[in-house]
Amino acid sequence: MADLPAEGGVPMLDGVMLLWFLLTAASVAFVAIDIRSTPESPVMKWGFVLVTAYSGPIGAFLYVLGCREPLPGTHEQYVSARWRQALGSTMHCVAGDGVGILVGAVVGSLLALPRLGEIALEYVLGFGFGWAIFQALFMKDMAGGTYRKAMASTFLPELISMNMLMSGMVPVMVIAMKAIPRSHHPSSPAFWFVMSMALLVGAVVAYPANWWLVSNHLKHGMMTVRPGGSMPGVTVR
Repeated sequence: MADLPAEGGVPMLDGVMLLWFLLTAASVAFVAIDIRSTPESPVMKWGFVLVTAYSGPIGAFLYVLGCREPLPGTHEQYVSARWRQALGSTMHCVAGDGVGILVGAVVGSLLALPRLGEIALEYVLGFGFGWAIFQALFMKDMAGGTYRKAMASTFLPELISMNMLMSGMVPVMVIAMKAIPRSHHPSSPAFWFVMSMALLVGAVVAYPANWWLVSNHLKHGMMTVRPGGSMPGVTVR
C-alpha cells in the first residue's frame, strides 16, 4: 500500500502535462492569430507568441490583459500604465533569453554536461541571444541607431534582467529535475514541462527588476505601431 502514491503519481503528472500542452497549443494559436490586429511593435508581437509557447494559457492571459487593444484607437493609453510597461519589458526579456536558455538546456542535456556546466551554458546562450538579438538588433533604432551603440546601451539592463530571470529559474529546474528523473532529456515531455514552469517562475522574479528598469528609462515597455509604421511615444503613468 505504501507504494501506491508513488505509482499513481506518474499517471497524474502525465495527465497534468497533457492538459498543459493542449492548452498551450490552443493559447499559441489564439495569440498568433489575434495579435496580428494589435497595434504593437513586431518584436513584441513575436515576443508574446514565444512567451505563450513557454507559458501556455498564462501567456495568453497576460497578452489579453496587458497588450491587446480593448477598443480601436485606445492602445496608446491602454499600455501606458506602468505595470503594463513593466510587463512588456519582462515579456521581451523572457522571450529572447528563453530561446537561448532552452537551446542551452537541450545541448547541455544531449552532451550530458554536469548540472553546473549546463546552467552556465544556458546562461551564456540566454544572455547572448537576449542581448545581441532581441535587445541590440531588434531594438537598434530605439537604442542608439547603430548596432554598436545599441549593444552598449542595452548591456546593463539585459544583464540585470537576465540575472533575475535565471535566479528564479535555476532553483525550479534543479528541484524539479531531481524530483522527476525523466525530465532530464529533451525527448521527454517532462523536460519541456519543467522548463516551462521554470521560465514562468523566472518571469515572476524578473518582473520587479523590469519595473525598476522601465521606471528609470533603462528599458522600454509596450509600444504602439499604427499602420504606416508610426510609433507614438508612450507616457508611462
